[in-house]
Amino acid sequence: MASRSSGLVQRKVVPSHGAEGGNENREDNDNYQEDDEDHDSKETRLTLLEEVLLLGLKDREGYTSFWNDCISSGLRGCILIELALRGRVELEKAGMRRRSLLNRKILCRNSNPTGDVLLDEALKHVKETEPPETVQSWIEYLSGETWNPLKLRYQLRNVRERLAKNLVEKGVCSTEKQNFLLFDMTTHPLTDSGVKQKLIKKVQDAVLSRWTNDAHRMDRRLLSLIYLAHASDVLENAFAPLSDDDYEIAMKRVRELLDLDFENESMKEGTNELVWAVIAAFSK
Repeated sequence: MASRSSGLVQRKVVPSHGAEGGNENREDNDNYQEDDEDHDSKETRLTLLEEVLLLGLKDREGYTSFWNDCISSGLRGCILIELALRGRVELEKAGMRRRSLLNRKILCRNSNPTGDVLLDEALKHVKETEPPETVQSWIEYLSGETWNPLKLRYQLRNVRERLAKNLVEKGVCSTEKQNFLLFDMTTHPLTDSGVKQKLIKKVQDAVLSRWTNDAHRMDRRLLSLIYLAHASDVLENAFAPLSDDDYEIAMKRVRELLDLDFENESMKEGTNELVWAVIAAFSK
């Protein structure tokens, strides 16, 4: 497969070893693969991190709200879920005493690179850390929000700027310098409004015209996006264009998702426990 520039997501086909290995690889790829109908081209395929950041970016100004202090940890949650959906990490087994989601540790399931620099950096930390850590701990470590100086080396730096550069490389945003009286700041105004409008419509439809009233019938990536956009305090941006009636319905259904028993949801067949563990970490 031809290589792409460093900011873009690469897919790597791992040779299977026997039927079981082949099925596992296909399952992992299916978790990330989306229908071509949902994308104009491969260049506009966005990761969860890029989607959350794009929802938070002001279209013309090209930066997130100065008052948003949630998006940093929210993006770290995106990293963990993205790695889980790609089959790279998983939760340890619950055991006989059925430990809660937040008490179980994250384990490296597959250390093969994803092709995304941020994801691979986080995956390397998870793989090399002994003993393993919980979801809540990893969100804090990757954000740099820990009092333990020995864990500061896990902090992922300049995440928003690196994600914004990815969006620039994918033709969604541009790069400009903006003067704020006392300092200059690099901003990334929107250039392809179609990509963002498509993203907003996807989120709106998930809780309006395509509402299933069952979290397990929703696409896992889209369900994760709704939860993480809410945790990052950017979900409101997707609902702002709605009429008053639709806005009320959308928020009511989001509250229904937030009120679910995440422990019970994680025990249902075909679920990804780590996804629910990250959701639970932001809802406690």
